[in-house]
Parts: sequence; C-alpha cells; structure tokens
Amino acid sequence: MKNTLLYIETFGCQMNVHDSEQMAALLADSGYKLTENIMLADLILINTCSIREKAAQKVYSILGRLVKIKKKNTELIIGVGGCLAQHIGQKFHKKFDHLDFVFGTHNIDRLPQMVAAIKEKREKITEIDFYESVNSIGVFVPPQNGDVSAFVTVMQGCNNFCAYCVVPYLRGAETSRPSDDILEEIRKLADHGIKEVILLGQNVNSYGKTIGNGLSFAALIKKIGKISGIERIRFTTSHPRDLSDELINCFADEKKLCDHIHLPVQSGSNRILALMNRGYTVEEYMKKVDHLRKLNPYISITSDIIVGFPGETQDDYQETIDMMEKIRFDSTFSFKYSEREGTEAQKLEGKIEECERLRRLKQLQMLQDRHTLDKNIALENTRQEILVERRSKNSKDDLMGRTRSWKIVNFKGGLELTGKLVDVKISKGYLHSLRGKMIDKEVGNVN
Repeated sequence: MKNTLLYIETFGCQMNVHDSEQMAALLADSGYKLTENIMLADLILINTCSIREKAAQKVYSILGRLVKIKKKNTELIIGVGGCLAQHIGQKFHKKFDHLDFVFGTHNIDRLPQMVAAIKEKREKITEIDFYESVNSIGVFVPPQNGDVSAFVTVMQGCNNFCAYCVVPYLRGAETSRPSDDILEEIRKLADHGIKEVILLGQNVNSYGKTIGNGLSFAALIKKIGKISGIERIRFTTSHPRDLSDELINCFADEKKLCDHIHLPVQSGSNRILALMNRGYTVEEYMKKVDHLRKLNPYISITSDIIVGFPGETQDDYQETIDMMEKIRFDSTFSFKYSEREGTEAQKLEGKIEECERLRRLKQLQMLQDRHTLDKNIALENTRQEILVERRSKNSKDDLMGRTRSWKIVNFKGGLELTGKLVDVKISKGYLHSLRGKMIDKEVGNVN
C-alpha cells in the first residue's frame, strides 16, 4: 500500500500527546506515514486543548494559515480533534469552511472510517458523541527506534468538576481500563525495549473506582513493578484530595516508582480553594506534602497554580506566596485564570483585571525560579541515577537523561548508553537543567 503523509499538530497535556500517538498508530494501518513537513501532508490533524483561551487562540491561528495550503492542494484533508473540538463541535465548520471533519475525545477510534468517508464523498463530518467506554484508550503505540519512555493511559475523564475546569465536560466521566489490559500493554512495551512507563489520567488517584474489581492505583503500581524490563514508573496527574496513604507509601516501598509527584495545589488560600471546589484545605495539602517527604526525603514535588481567580484578593494571593515559601516546590506550572464557557467560575463575581493577573503571575514565577534554582544547586556534588534518553539538543557531544526526580541532566557520553541507567555526579545546577559527569560504577571514577 502506498504511503500517504500525515501531519499532526498537538496542543495541551501529556494525555493529548499520547492521543496523537494513538491517532498515528490507527492511521498507519490505512497507509499513513508521519511527516514533520506540513506542506507535504495529505492529511493534517490538529489535536486541540481547551483548558485556557491562549491554547484555543493558537488552534484558530494555525487553522487560519491552512487556508492557503488547502487552496494549493484541494485533495488535502484537514481534521480537528481533542478537547476544543469536543467543546465547539459543529461551530468549527462555520468558522473554518476549509475544515473537513471534527472529532471528539471519545471518537479517536473512528478516525480511519472518517478519513475514508471524506475521501469517498467529500462531505463534512462532525462526531463528538460520548460513549460508556473510550475505545481508543488502549490503542497500542509501537515505540519508535530509540524510544526509552512511553505513555500508558490507565483512565480517562474526571468527576471532580473544579469550578474553573472544562475537562469533565470534554473528557467525560471517569473511566478506568481493566488492569489486565494495562499490564499486557506494558509487557509489550518492555518487549520493545521501553524502560520507563508514564501512567496517564486526568486523576490517576481515582483509578479502579469505576470497574469495581478492588484494585487501587497503588496496587496497580505494585503489579507494574513486577514486570521484567521496566526500570522506572511515573504517573500524572494526581488530585490532592484523592491522594491516599496507600499511594504515598508506594514512594517508600516500590523501588521502581520514581521520586517525583505532580500534585496541583492551584491556590494557597482556603477561601479560593473552596470557590474552586477543590475539596481540600491548604493545611490538608501541606500535611500530605510532609508525609511524602518524611517517607521519601529525595522526592521532587511539582505543582500547578492559578493566579487571579475571580474574587482573589491581595491577601488571598499573598497566602499563595506564603505557601510556596513554606513548601518550596521543585517547579510549578503557573497560569493566569482563564475564563471558560460553561464552568461555575464563569458565574462568579470579582473578576480580576488582566494587568493585575499578569503582575501576580510574574511575581509568583520569579519566586518559583529562585526556589527551582536553589533546589538544583543543592544537587551539586551529589550522585544521581540517570536514565539516558537521547542525544542532547544543546550539544552533539552530550547525552540527555533524567534523574529519578524528573530533572534533566546533560553529560558527555556515547549513544550506545541510550536506554541505560548510569550514575552521574552533578557538577552544576542551572534553572532548567543539571550538568554532570558520568561515574564508572566499577571503580567509582568520574569520566
């Protein structure tokens, strides 16, 4: 079968990245081969994000630029998927006449059929229905040569309905995959040479609650830890309210579970957390942080923070700053509040002016940069286990890998080390990475 070329532009979270991988895997059976050159593509897919307005504007911008490409190549097929497609649906066609099809978060498995139908009839298609199960959730993505790490979706959807968030409306209710299916996929990945799996879900802590087999997320991690060939386990994302002692204990007991947790706090003000419908207090959050650090002193804790939420006073904001000073996260993803249609937060009074939201965000990010740099400098002269991922983007002489705590390390070495666990002595801590020298395990020398 003649290869036709597929270009995918992905916006948003790691779940979206893996969704795009699964799209490519599904379409490979129809003869599509990925290209990085959008001008050569026969099929262009835009996998969208709707969590913030900025992400939506990026999607509109790229779709606008595709008009010229479509005029030059009238056989070109253009599709839009993901959360924004689920949100807007049919309206996408009214906004962009050159768009061929729109598909939602539960319709990825239908991609080959949709593309075939457009080729045959050249009629516009919109498929955004929700289903009880997400058929694409277990689509196997064969690793590319040299891949060391792979995403594995364990659940999709969310039942939390945070006031600012559209995800429950766009990804649907929580749905967990059967544990046997997950374990079988990971065994196949290990057979393909994968050393690290990253377990994905909107709220992985809720894994298993919808399938009634009694297997918790912590129990799933322990089963994965027994799979030969898998050296490291990571997961994202966790909701603080659902972070159990059983799961926290895994960071002490399960040696393959890496020393890192992403635990979005969103605000340091109890009043704002209540308005956000987060379901915990700052004190409860900090208690879990203390528990994690007591059981695993090496753990890296990262977080998400929103500034300028409706009604956030200067005192509320200062409480977030004070919380950051106490916890000292390894890093954070921080954002200005972005109003999303259909959320409870849209109805709240006390909207914060854009200039003030921006001021608060810049101040918070400056503080976090200091904390991150301090954390990285503190690792200087320590010995770190690194999983080598690839050649460094910064130098052809360097390799790039990550510590168990998710920090990037660059060091000199040969490509034959890709996929290996090596010990590196950290020589310099920077804001976004570490520099190190590989240690010869047999004699303990620094190379």
